[in-house]
Amino acid sequence: MRILIADDDGVSRLELEALLTRHGHDVVAVADGTEAWAVLHGDDPPRLAVLDWLMDEMDGVEVCRRVRERPELRDVYLILLTSRGDQAHVLEGLRAGANDYVTKPFDRDELLARVRVGEQVVGLQAELTARVRELEDALARVKQLQGLLPICSYCKSIRDDQNYWHQVEAYVQSRTAAEFSHGVCPCCWDKVVKPQLAAFGIPAAEFPGP
Repeated sequence: MRILIADDDGVSRLELEALLTRHGHDVVAVADGTEAWAVLHGDDPPRLAVLDWLMDEMDGVEVCRRVRERPELRDVYLILLTSRGDQAHVLEGLRAGANDYVTKPFDRDELLARVRVGEQVVGLQAELTARVRELEDALARVKQLQGLLPICSYCKSIRDDQNYWHQVEAYVQSRTAAEFSHGVCPCCWDKVVKPQLAAFGIPAAEFPGP
C-alpha cells in the first residue's frame, strides 16, 4: 500500500520509512506539513498518511483539518503521531479529522497494527465505492427506459441513442434484466392467425386459442 509519512524529525522519519518499506509498503516521506498537504491534494494521493503532530510550517492537526475539508479526500485514513497521550490532546486530534493516533516514541508492533487497521478500512471503503458505482450504472441503465422512446408506428422497433433501430424485446433486454416469452394476443389471433390458417385450409378449431 502507498503510505505518506510526514515527520520533521529526520531520525524518526527514516525509522518509519524503513519499518513500513520492510513490510511491503510504498512509502512517500516528507519533512513537514506543507509538503504533506502538497502530496495529499496532488494527483493520485496516498490513501493512508502517518503525520507527526508537531511540525514546522504546518502541523499534523492542520493537515487533518484541510484533508477533511476536501470531499475527494474523505477516504484518506489519517494516523497522528503525538508525544502526548492525555485525553484532551487525543480528542483534539480526532476532532480535527484523524482516524487514529500513536504516541511517541512509538512501539513498532503497535504502529504496524494500526496501519493494518487503516489498510482494512481503506480497502472496505474502496469496495463500497465500487459497489455504489455499479448500482449507479445499473440505475442509469434502468432510467434509459423512462421518458420518451422513439418507436416505429408500423413495426414497433425502438430507436436508440446512436440512431439504430431494435426490436422491442432486444432493446429492453439490453437495458434491464427482463426476459421475454412469446405468445399471441386474442386480437392478433382473430386478425392474423385465423386468416393464415384458413389460407392453408387448416381449421382454426384444431389449434387452441390464446
